[in-house]
Amino acid sequence: MTAPIPQAELPPDTGRGSLIARLLRVRVGWMLVRNTIVSSGVFLVGLGVLWLLVEQGGMDEVPASGIGFAVANSLHYMLGRAWIFRGTTRGVASGYALFLINGGIGLALTMALMAVLLALTPINYLVARVLVSVIAGLFIFVLNAAWNFRRV
Repeated sequence: MTAPIPQAELPPDTGRGSLIARLLRVRVGWMLVRNTIVSSGVFLVGLGVLWLLVEQGGMDEVPASGIGFAVANSLHYMLGRAWIFRGTTRGVASGYALFLINGGIGLALTMALMAVLLALTPINYLVARVLVSVIAGLFIFVLNAAWNFRRV
């Protein structure tokens, strides 16, 4: 009798059902939990960078949001590769390149949503950034889980 394969070494579930069905699996739920923990931590780092740039540096809120996002996104890759999507077969260099592409998509979404919220509502820029992070964060998680790290 063979020993069970540790979950981190299991192959991705690609090709078995629709993307929605694959995303609704318990294993992916645990990846999302780990992603949420990492995302929350790096989000606070990005939010701190945003605050420093706006309040201490006098920078406009929208480009400062982009810079804060880029700092947090780079830290997120390192933690994501080691913990969230562990067991990926994607190479480090190609994984980072795809993570940056996904980050660019997330950055564009973040900045567009920030611009819309700040232009159309009286909402504080920090509150707007928190709201935007939920939408952009979930979108980026799906891109990375399915396309980059191939763990879904």
